Amino acid sequence: MALPNGIKHVEELPVEGKRVFVRVDYNVPIDKATKKISDDARIQATLPTLRHLIDRGARIVIGSHLGRPDGQVKPEFSLEPVAARLAELLQLDVTLADEPVGDGARKVVSDLRDGQIAMLENLRFHPGEEANDETFARQLASYADIYVNDAFGTAHRAHASTAGMVKFVPEKGAGFVMAKEIDFLSRLLGDVDRPYVAVLGGSKVSDKIEVLDALLDRVNAIVIGGAMANTFLEAQGKNVGKSKVEKDRLPNARNFMRKASEKQVTVYLPVDVVVASSIDDAEGSKVVATDAIPADAMALDIGPATIENFRKVLAAARTIFWNGPMGVFEKPKFAAGTNAIARALADNKLALTVVGGGDSASAIAQAGLADKVSHVSTGGGASLEFVQGVDLPGIAALRP
Repeated sequence: MALPNGIKHVEELPVEGKRVFVRVDYNVPIDKATKKISDDARIQATLPTLRHLIDRGARIVIGSHLGRPDGQVKPEFSLEPVAARLAELLQLDVTLADEPVGDGARKVVSDLRDGQIAMLENLRFHPGEEANDETFARQLASYADIYVNDAFGTAHRAHASTAGMVKFVPEKGAGFVMAKEIDFLSRLLGDVDRPYVAVLGGSKVSDKIEVLDALLDRVNAIVIGGAMANTFLEAQGKNVGKSKVEKDRLPNARNFMRKASEKQVTVYLPVDVVVASSIDDAEGSKVVATDAIPADAMALDIGPATIENFRKVLAAARTIFWNGPMGVFEKPKFAAGTNAIARALADNKLALTVVGGGDSASAIAQAGLADKVSHVSTGGGASLEFVQGVDLPGIAALRP
């Protein structure tokens, strides 16, 4: 696969007999009671890169973070269950160092033989990781002859292991996960087939306002659902009852609608919603028009007329980017809108369909349709910044 800007694919790197530092994103959910991993999708995603390196006789050093230990050693964030699960999946020993850097880590790395794997303890146990500290970056780099980044989900962070260490390693490149992300998301920034439609949902306008503004220069239409749609509806003068609204973002919403009109980008908002007194009140839910939301109710999903409007827009599209659910999809009663968007993407066989990580990735997996779209991103925040045209530090560091 030829990647843009001279970035090398792991297949192009001379890894045989070399120490290869692989930055992965093993920030997986772990059940506090059982200490078991509840979703190993991020580990599974890296297996092609790791198997490729094993087959070629590389000496593999894996680096990842887990949770937010804030630069302190916190046993509940140890990578021990992650190393155990990886060993199980690969059917190989994975030696876990008891620290990210230091004498113990150095010994584990120096003991590696061709085709063997070591994993450093949680990189965020050291304050130098998130601070992108040069001393810490140099220590990590001393364990490697070659650097491979396969952690797209952290590519928007300029941390020691994603950006800082790379300049101190002689060779560098992208793993299979990272290469696929760069390939598909780059297409959204190029000369796309039109109409190009962006579907944005989720809870907060504040999380998406920058990407909304950036997309106005790229797309033909924007479909807005989820709780963030409430802010736009209120900005239009509608009473949305107890629905979640970011009052401080009402001026942003009005400004966005004005700019969209000027740029002739059509914005589609819900015309009806599923309301209830709370997210736990599935029995009392009902469908109402967006200009008839009761004062004591909150919008928790898009309604059937809105689903039909959105479905028609997506059926005619030839490029689609989706980030964010249409409602509280974790509750079956409020999942119809999100499931309908997933189905609309899956049904459009003529379009490039990209799902932008996070809750959208969970939703399309939950609907059993992940293999029916062009690409499901492994990074929510990273994919949003990428489609905005932001130069992600983790990708910039891989360029020659």
